[in-house]
Amino acid sequence: MRIAYLTAGAAGMYCGSCMHDNALARALIARGADCLLLPVYTPIRTDERDVSADRVFFGGINVFLQQKAPWLGRLPGPLQRFLDAPWLLRLATRRAAATSPAMLGELTVSMLRGSEGHQAGEVQRLVRWLTDEFRPDAIVLSNLLIAGCVPAIRRAMDVPIVSWLQGDDIFIEYLTEPHKTQALELLAEVAAATDACLTNSRFYAQKMQGLLKLSDDRMRLVPLAIDVAPFAAAPSAVAPSAVAPSAVAAPSPLPTIAHEGSEFPAGSRQVEESDPAFRIGYLARLAPEKGFHHLVEAFIEFAKRPGGQRAELHYAGWLGNQHRAYFRAAQHRLDAAGLGDRHHYHGSPSLEEKLSFLRHNHVLCVPTVYEEPKGLFVLEALAAGVPVIQPNHGAFPELLASTGGGLLVPPGDLLALADAFESLSADRPHCTALGRTGCQNVHRNHTIEAQAERVERILQSLRSPRALHPPPGRVGL
Repeated sequence: MRIAYLTAGAAGMYCGSCMHDNALARALIARGADCLLLPVYTPIRTDERDVSADRVFFGGINVFLQQKAPWLGRLPGPLQRFLDAPWLLRLATRRAAATSPAMLGELTVSMLRGSEGHQAGEVQRLVRWLTDEFRPDAIVLSNLLIAGCVPAIRRAMDVPIVSWLQGDDIFIEYLTEPHKTQALELLAEVAAATDACLTNSRFYAQKMQGLLKLSDDRMRLVPLAIDVAPFAAAPSAVAPSAVAPSAVAAPSPLPTIAHEGSEFPAGSRQVEESDPAFRIGYLARLAPEKGFHHLVEAFIEFAKRPGGQRAELHYAGWLGNQHRAYFRAAQHRLDAAGLGDRHHYHGSPSLEEKLSFLRHNHVLCVPTVYEEPKGLFVLEALAAGVPVIQPNHGAFPELLASTGGGLLVPPGDLLALADAFESLSADRPHCTALGRTGCQNVHRNHTIEAQAERVERILQSLRSPRALHPPPGRVGL
């Protein structure tokens, strides 16, 4: 099967959706599919081998300029291709700043209008390329926000078109009126133009069904997955029975990784049940919606208690310019609480650094303020044998029910979060057991290979003539 997979680049940051799309495309290719991962807006950035095409559709520079001056869409083809050059887009977004809600709203609405928007020329270019050059058997989109082109594609070819639902509502919520309402109406229209929508959780399927007025038979449940190979191949303190014996490598001395004054030896996990310092980790974008400030306050409370007097907070993730003041305020709060030597920032880690970072924490916590639709960091931590403590909302209850690798606390309850830290710190064997159970279940049930097989079955079932019955994985609501 020939698959065109459109994925939205994230302006130079490590993006969970981009990394998932890249891993899924690799897994589809490994299964024999002719899958081409096509970046939209900007090139993607992933911490694993990048399989995306060296070209970009709806390049961010072109899209922005055409929003300001639609006549620029009629520029000669060579100049259009120059503005879409991956190297130029990487350069332009290296120090990207936040876009105003008003401008973002106008651009979002225009993009969702597809052939009726300011970027109509970009839609035509994509449709021509799909119909004349690649000629796919199926099309997958990483989210509905890039699906304004779907009606035009539908008119040009009869192939299955599916879209992931993963955070579309959160983006729309950021917009201001009247663009929020307009974008939501258009999102429902483009969703109706697809053959199916893929979700990672029943929670998000139900939420988006209500928001977009989608029927049950349009939804397909595809459990969240990661590429577990790097976690299985690297040395780990997890018992060999937790993963395939042949995949566990012997520990070996490796150099240290340094980030802003904090060092961890790379490679094998060094955390022991008897370690007097209980290390709490955070691995996500450093942004208010990810709840880093909640983690800081809960850590300060925990650090006051007898069981937390030697606790440490280690955090890593991408930091955007628009959130630097927020980040500094959180660090100053920790310093003011007398914890200056007990919190450490580890930068935006590469894959090897991420593996080392995870294995040197006793527990991971990303207390998101919003209802998280995915939670890739949960699977990554568990794949490394590290249990998690998460708020009891969004996709987290389903992930922990599936993996058994952590604890849930009431959302926004910082005392309950501190209590959970204290509980696992006081009972290290239980903490280790949660990590081991989570690791086993991720390696068994949440692999990218299994997800690729499910996605391929869905696409096959939707090919003409259209199937009369939905494939396994349909959400029963």
